[in-house]
Amino acid sequence: MKDLMNVIIKETKGEGLTYTQKPIPKVGDNEVLIKIIAASICGTDKHIYEWDEWSQNRINPPVTVGHELAGEIVELGKDVVTLNLGDIVSVETHIVCGQCEQCRTGNGHICQNTKIIGVDVDGAFAEYIAMPAGNCMVNRTKIDPKYISVLEPLGNAVHTLTHFDIVGKSVAIVGCGPIGLMAVNAAKALGARKIIAIEIDEYRIKMAKDLGAHVVVNPLKEDVIKRVFEETENGVDVVAEFSGNKYAIEAAFKYVKLGGKMSLLGIPSKSIEIDLAKDVVFKGIEIYGVVGRLMYDTWYKVIGLLEAGVLDLDKIITHEFALEDFEKGFKLMKEGKCGKIVLFPSGMNE
Repeated sequence: MKDLMNVIIKETKGEGLTYTQKPIPKVGDNEVLIKIIAASICGTDKHIYEWDEWSQNRINPPVTVGHELAGEIVELGKDVVTLNLGDIVSVETHIVCGQCEQCRTGNGHICQNTKIIGVDVDGAFAEYIAMPAGNCMVNRTKIDPKYISVLEPLGNAVHTLTHFDIVGKSVAIVGCGPIGLMAVNAAKALGARKIIAIEIDEYRIKMAKDLGAHVVVNPLKEDVIKRVFEETENGVDVVAEFSGNKYAIEAAFKYVKLGGKMSLLGIPSKSIEIDLAKDVVFKGIEIYGVVGRLMYDTWYKVIGLLEAGVLDLDKIITHEFALEDFEKGFKLMKEGKCGKIVLFPSGMNE
């Protein structure tokens, strides 16, 4: 095996990313070396590229970015017994300690000592990555690895949707970026009665319709609260919030029904103002903050949905580039004219 690999790194504190080379990582006793086949771009990567306030407070360059991947195991640490050379895997991107109170009580997704690949430690925009064996999820089908590479963000969507029962319910999907679009598609697969997507971008409005939204509301063109009440009997049963937009979140507290549920994944950059008594206490609603995926309950749900063939990932993945052409992908991300974008470290997938 060669000594160096191609990578995309956050090299310095500032806008942009760098395509360069780094040594191939060594594996520990309980780790595996994964040859990356496909890696998809996430909104987090876009934040790091743009060097926004969140990135400035979290990222310590230099670090290899990217955290959504599919790959082949090419080396096993000496204590690894549950995996095999040649396994095709996706990975849970939160590396947890296993020792804190949260980990020991089955809540590893909110581990006090979480390290995230591509954020806190070297990530997936590379030819190889070393991962703890326990973080690997083996794909036992012939599904194209580009679809496996998006299981991690799909897990965010499924976690957000499945915390509350959505079968036969009305669901508002707020924000149709790539994860919101996945949520639209997953809500359809999981049996939601009516899917109401909230989105302002015309490209993504069309995608939401194609992926299963019964109604798409553009808040720039109509009163979203009024429209949701027109489309439901007394407000929406479940809100799945992906936008992080202050005004979208505040509106959702108005149109969620009495006794309704809200799952919040989007990260707001501004303070949210709500009438806590009127819109939370006296409405009797339940609110759930979504962090990553339940380890590993969400993963089995996601893999089950993939293997059942009920998702339209071919519509969700809209663009593919070689790793070295990453700038094209980030340009599309900035313009919002895309679904998921997949990068291929060994060149374009054939």
